[in-house]
Amino acid sequence: MTRSARDAYSQMFAADGTVLLHPDREAAKYRPLRAVRNFQKLMNDKEDTAAVFKIFESLPSKDFLTRVADLSLSERGEHLRSTEPFLPEILDDHAALRRTPKGSLAHAYCDFMEAEGLSAAGLVAESERAGRPRYPDLVEWFINRSRDTHDLFHILTGYGRDALGEASVLLFTHGQSPSQGHLLIGYAGAANIKKMAKGSRAPIFGAVREAHRTGKGAPQLMAQPIRQLLERPLADVRAELRIPEPQQYRECHRIWQAEGIDPYNLLASSKPAEQELLAA
Repeated sequence: MTRSARDAYSQMFAADGTVLLHPDREAAKYRPLRAVRNFQKLMNDKEDTAAVFKIFESLPSKDFLTRVADLSLSERGEHLRSTEPFLPEILDDHAALRRTPKGSLAHAYCDFMEAEGLSAAGLVAESERAGRPRYPDLVEWFINRSRDTHDLFHILTGYGRDALGEASVLLFTHGQSPSQGHLLIGYAGAANIKKMAKGSRAPIFGAVREAHRTGKGAPQLMAQPIRQLLERPLADVRAELRIPEPQQYRECHRIWQAEGIDPYNLLASSKPAEQELLAA
């Protein structure tokens, strides 16, 4: 992006005076080798969330600031910033979320986060480990909201926290907010899963492609009033956002179960599973 274009964004302000792009925020640099190094770290430890953030920083999207402006300067964006300035405070208040009706998105979210031992604050801490400077601008709000809706994607899409589920969520996210980081982790991750589950008949690439299509066809989640969605029945929210059951992902899990492969520990289960397939 040219200097004049950046200057133009630094002259855009929300109604409350918040600048879209802080003048001290450095321009994102395209650093593919850094992205690949961090992808390798992620493949060695899928819980290394800091590596994910570094991958995204290393592969900036050319239309990122345009997307920030389109949402944050819109009437909808202004409303979201005033009613939901910081999502972790809402998402980590499980006592309040549990007061919503049974079957709500909020109950499903609490069940998922508690079962996995996760918190929205924990994801914030992981992002801060990446060492990214913070600025009081609309870009910061946009980045944070994108980060803080990630675990909601798991509940809404039905994808788990296994390697295939995470790859699928990231490609669903690319369909909503395109970036090369999502593509790298999603498709290269799927290739790595295919390698670890060598010989399996599971439609791994079919699953991630299905996730990508679903993300493209669904309204942008981060642009929705999250507090209101949490109060509603999960099935109704999925229908409104046009998110169907992940058929190919479910098929992968069904086949892996039959083949003796643990989708949550592919590295450990791939060798015996391969031996069973060869013996069949």
